[in-house]
Amino acid sequence: MSTTALDRRVPPLGGLSPTFLRLELRRMLRNRRTVVFTLVMPAAFFLLFGTSSSYRDQSAGAGNVTAYVMVSMALYGAMVATTSGGAMVATERALGWSRQLRLTPLNPLAYVDVKVCVAMVLGGASVVVVTVVGRLSGASLPWDRALACALLAWVCSLVFAAFGLFMGYLLPSENVMQVLGPVLAVLAFAGGLFVPVDQLGDVFGTVAQLTPVYGAAEIVRAPLGADANLWVAALNVLVWLGVFVGGAVWRFRRDTARV
Repeated sequence: MSTTALDRRVPPLGGLSPTFLRLELRRMLRNRRTVVFTLVMPAAFFLLFGTSSSYRDQSAGAGNVTAYVMVSMALYGAMVATTSGGAMVATERALGWSRQLRLTPLNPLAYVDVKVCVAMVLGGASVVVVTVVGRLSGASLPWDRALACALLAWVCSLVFAAFGLFMGYLLPSENVMQVLGPVLAVLAFAGGLFVPVDQLGDVFGTVAQLTPVYGAAEIVRAPLGADANLWVAALNVLVWLGVFVGGAVWRFRRDTARV
């Protein structure tokens, strides 16, 4: 067997390993902007908008309005975190790092898998931070329902990990999150995350159901006891997940084909 064959031997799982994942996480967490946007900002927004004394006394399904805001901000934090984690590929592409990795035995899909895993870990951390801050700040919701909301927020944020990857391969690296940050905020408003869909009016309520945030928001708030058409919400999540995954695969193939 030649030395070249030995050097190019593909590692187990295409190079996907706990060590690779740990290094990527450490690199992400050294970025102060990432920490602020994914862990600090959602909790700060909750404290700013969700801790009014009137919200603590006003019921919303199985909890109070503070719990409603907590769940919504947990999903928003997960959205920002997973999008940010996925979009980091834009910076690495600009630096030529992804091109260098293609010269190694690392499987390109393993590289993408690590990015998704890192994004989901960041999303989970954001959900935990907002939930803990919410519980300490007057959010009244049975623990089993709070846990269900948190878990659903984390799972549904997979849509935005795929969105971040797609945008990371589609957009130039310069200030990619400065572009995606406002986009996520607009999608959150338009999708009924910050304002209930039934308060948006008929026209905007119909438009909301077409946004990628609508399905996730409805599913995440279901354990609160809120009225929701879960079949429509689930379809919304699956369709947008398919769109973003398809877009990411398309751009990924074009990107790696140039190497």
